[in-house]
Amino acid sequence: MGGFVWAGIERRFAVRKSATALSAQRPSVRQHYESFAVSRQSTLPESPTRLVIVDDVITKGRTILAAAIRLHEAFPNADIRAFALVRTMGFVSKVGGALDPCQGVVRWAGGDARREP
Repeated sequence: MGGFVWAGIERRFAVRKSATALSAQRPSVRQHYESFAVSRQSTLPESPTRLVIVDDVITKGRTILAAAIRLHEAFPNADIRAFALVRTMGFVSKVGGALDPCQGVVRWAGGDARREP
């Protein structure tokens, strides 16, 4: 099934880059959410049924969760999924299967985003 690319989320203002910040200094879901706005390009169908968020790296999932919340507000009936090219694996002594595809879930838990796996 074909589709098209729509730059649906725009940053209204910059937030600290997670990759260069210590864990405690990384932007929260709320900071990401507040910095995002839904783009209203005329090429978007009125009511999309499926949206896929594409990101380069997923760590905890804060960026993806915030983007999904913004998109859900604008398109409450759309099935919203996400794809990240790379997922972090934390500090593990032996990394196995780093190139294997992985399917998981990002959810709100304990006041923060939680990615499983």
